[in-house]
Amino acid sequence: MHQSRRRDRRPARRTPSEPAQQLGFRLTALGADVVLVGFFSAKRKDYQALMASAAAELSVRGARVVAQMVQRQGVSDGGALKMGLPYSSRTLLSYGKVREVAQACEHAKAEAVVFVASLTPRQRRTLTGMLGCTVVSLADILASDRLTD
Repeated sequence: MHQSRRRDRRPARRTPSEPAQQLGFRLTALGADVVLVGFFSAKRKDYQALMASAAAELSVRGARVVAQMVQRQGVSDGGALKMGLPYSSRTLLSYGKVREVAQACEHAKAEAVVFVASLTPRQRRTLTGMLGCTVVSLADILASDRLTD
């Protein structure tokens, strides 16, 4: 006997309780000490200029950049072979770089980590747990400024 189709009764995906745009804006509006982190491919040669412009954007918004870290994918001989492979979708960084960022946050007593790259909500939650401070992306901060204007 053929069974009729039932509606899918799975709950909808959860949305974050507090939008990242509001969170990012509040961090920089209060003049927080932040660690700036960039993730770039080895093919990207202008990464230092991008980091400098991101630091300038944050300082205009009242944040103090206390440390800058860069993760470059595919720079070493072994890494160049892995450039075609996907990066860590969980953290966007290697485990060693996550430890370095965590140490920089602890040493500088940073209130937040700002990534130059866009982050998914899962990456944001994972990195917040691993680093011990709030994690946002620069795109979220810039988008929140556009929403408030």
